[in-house]
Amino acid sequence: MVLDLLLIALAITLDPLPLMAFVLVVASTGGARKGLVFLLSWLACLVLVIAIVLLLTGGQPPPPRSPPSAAALGVKLAVGVALVVYGEHRRRRLAALRASGGAAPEPGAEPAPGAPSPGAAAAGADGASSASLTTEMDRTTGWAAAGLAVLLQPWGLVAAGATTVVEADTSHLASWFALFGFCVLATASLLAVELYVVFSPTAARAQLLALRAWMERHSEQAVVALCLLLGFWLVGKSIYQLTG
Repeated sequence: MVLDLLLIALAITLDPLPLMAFVLVVASTGGARKGLVFLLSWLACLVLVIAIVLLLTGGQPPPPRSPPSAAALGVKLAVGVALVVYGEHRRRRLAALRASGGAAPEPGAEPAPGAPSPGAAAAGADGASSASLTTEMDRTTGWAAAGLAVLLQPWGLVAAGATTVVEADTSHLASWFALFGFCVLATASLLAVELYVVFSPTAARAQLLALRAWMERHSEQAVVALCLLLGFWLVGKSIYQLTG
């Protein structure tokens, strides 16, 4: 259970989509306060899911090979398959976009005199996009930040975590530490950004918007890798437990 929770929490904290949105939240006016509200809402979702699972199981894992145990493993298998299918769909779409983008420039080729390089053009476009979105976020409230945290929660990964929490035995202190660690690790990247904004507000805005621009250019690859790796792990582990 502990290893599964660790991997799922790592996938949640590395998911670029919530992190990119959170950067916009904390880079806006009153960002530290809105970021705290976002974090609390994010954590509340995780804690609520864990509480519901523990309420249903009574804090005791179902006996091996029992119908509840098989049902939990079946759900975990389904989540794993869904992640693999989604990851493969995104991979093929990314490959199609690259193929339709035309041939790559010849090595050593230089842009025409006076023309901006592709990297500079992309960076300028990303910067303008981030600035525009940040301006929109300036008008949002703390309640909007809380709602955004709920909407951007990677619910597929959270569902995978929920099927793993079924195995938790709350009569052992180690299970509580594992659940606490899951919540902390799943929030670690957002917490790091929030702390950066709180302690270095001047430098944080420019640095975080630059980070978001970089993530925007690489988010597809990250999503594909996370979905495929975690999906195959969940599928393999579920099949092994169902047939072992």
